[in-house]
Amino acid sequence: MASRYHEVYAEWKRDPEAFWAEAANAIDWFTPWDKVFDAEAGVYGRWFSGATCNTCHNALDRHVAGGRADQIALIHDSAITGAKQSFTYAELQREVVALAAVLARNGVTKGDRVIVYMPMIPQAAVAMLACARLGAIHSVVFGGFAARELATRIDDARPRLVVSASCGLEPNRVVAYKPLLDEAIELCAHPPQHCVIFQREQLACDLVPGRDIDYAEAVAREKDDGTEVPCVPVAATDPLYVLYTSGTTGQPKGVVRDNGGHMVMLKWTMDNEFGVKPGEVFWAASDVGWVVGHSYIVYAPLLHGCTTVMFEGKPVGTPDAGTYWRVIADHGVVALFTAPTAFRAIKGQDPKGEFIGRYDLSAFRTLFLAGERADPETIKWAEQRLGVPVIDHWWQTETGAPITHNPVGLGLLPVRHGSPGVAMPGYDIRVLDDAGHEVPTGTLGNVALKLPLPPGCLPTLWEADERFRQSYLAEFPGYYKTADAGILDEDGYLFVMARTDDIINVAGHRLSTGAMEEVLAAHPDVAECAVIGVADALKGQAPLGFVVLNAGVARDTAAIEQEVVTLVREKIGPVAAFKTVLTIKRLPKTRSGKVLRATMQKIADRQDWKMPATIDDPAVLDEIDAVLKARGIGRAE
Repeated sequence: MASRYHEVYAEWKRDPEAFWAEAANAIDWFTPWDKVFDAEAGVYGRWFSGATCNTCHNALDRHVAGGRADQIALIHDSAITGAKQSFTYAELQREVVALAAVLARNGVTKGDRVIVYMPMIPQAAVAMLACARLGAIHSVVFGGFAARELATRIDDARPRLVVSASCGLEPNRVVAYKPLLDEAIELCAHPPQHCVIFQREQLACDLVPGRDIDYAEAVAREKDDGTEVPCVPVAATDPLYVLYTSGTTGQPKGVVRDNGGHMVMLKWTMDNEFGVKPGEVFWAASDVGWVVGHSYIVYAPLLHGCTTVMFEGKPVGTPDAGTYWRVIADHGVVALFTAPTAFRAIKGQDPKGEFIGRYDLSAFRTLFLAGERADPETIKWAEQRLGVPVIDHWWQTETGAPITHNPVGLGLLPVRHGSPGVAMPGYDIRVLDDAGHEVPTGTLGNVALKLPLPPGCLPTLWEADERFRQSYLAEFPGYYKTADAGILDEDGYLFVMARTDDIINVAGHRLSTGAMEEVLAAHPDVAECAVIGVADALKGQAPLGFVVLNAGVARDTAAIEQEVVTLVREKIGPVAAFKTVLTIKRLPKTRSGKVLRATMQKIADRQDWKMPATIDDPAVLDEIDAVLKARGIGRAE
């Protein structure tokens, strides 16, 4: 079908308030707003001021009352244990009401904070929704975070209560959560009054008398008593949650998400951007500890009346590179949203896509990628092997929903490999030079968003308005600084090339590491890659490449490295001064799949560095260090 994108985007631009007021009709409100947008409120303005609502009501209660009581709301699929569990909307509502009763009985009221420190189990989503039901503010901390990282978040949020589990599961290991939680509480200046602990059968834990509450026992009691907990009305501008951005040091940075604007934006994206209808099965292969898990595992699908999949496992190794196809086939998934790094891992283990043909993917129609830059080669591989549209899109923890997209629901635009699409309604994207002036079309610069930000974006940081201004608004007055570097083409497609910190300066030339990574990824033997800038006495910085080879490649690595260097010189030119590539077994990544380029750069430059809190496997950095030393780069003994 012909795309309606340009018509809809122009409609938003003509009258933003009318546009979002119309979108807000898809949400149930207890009382209407005084103003669609109040420019005088908050740091840059607030959406739907004066309105009251409840996110849990919109995600569950209205569907139960409106005919979806017996539809599956949540499917839990653990590739690690082999267990599967489903909840209808009515069953999920019952679980949420019971846990909300437990929280309320232990002093949690509207405006209180609750830390959720959980693995990928249904109880994590239940805890989030139970908080929303009470008007409490949840802050999900990625399960398995080290005790000190958890303690800093507890002290910043000052929660009344923590909901946690006895353990999390990783391939081939069980991660004991309770000792980490206990140690974090010891380190806290503001410890919680109570902890509600879900005991997993893989590893039970001891409970601290007087403080710890057994999740299953307490919930069962409330169910037996038939305790009813109505949805508490909150202001549209009240916080729904605080999510601390990954990799923080010192004082953590808590992104605030409100209730009203968040619901309006997420509900709008499901149909118009992702092209998914109520009743269909949507799977975001992320974690509830990250923003994708908040937006597109828990809230958006349930607000839209979909069935959402919560997956415990990895794209490879649980048990093989066919796991994603098995989940899609088993549950009739119509759309998958995952990180490009997951597909690079699958492609590296199964370059020919042989696992794909073993499963019935007839219901599957769209693959969405976001979280890291999706290199063209990965997208082409997925397009060819799956035979469905592969849509790259771009957003941030701070925005809560896509900034750019190729909006499937409005009708697909032509795909441009390397671009995560065009600006979505609500976003006026500009590319600026370091002085804040717009650069010509096709020129690399700082990607900025003209204020005000649309509904659903962060209104501020938790108890830190001034820090919010300085971090995001001060450098380019009138704009939100994304801290990404990119290019806008003549048709409005954005090409996000790197974080601004990853733009390297080689002999006065500003070069994008993302452009070089595109070339590395195009080599047929390369599964994954990364390029960093390292200190160079002559040029200031020089690019250094790392490649992970496809499974089964038996060629001489030195020959492959030389071919890659030649490719970069051919595609980008001698200006890149690209001379060195190192073959490694794997890249260091966060648990959400982001490559830890900054840490790699510090190791290569012999700078002091701190183990990232979000790293998936710390041993990878020792492997990187060893390869650098073997080539005479990086830390000396």
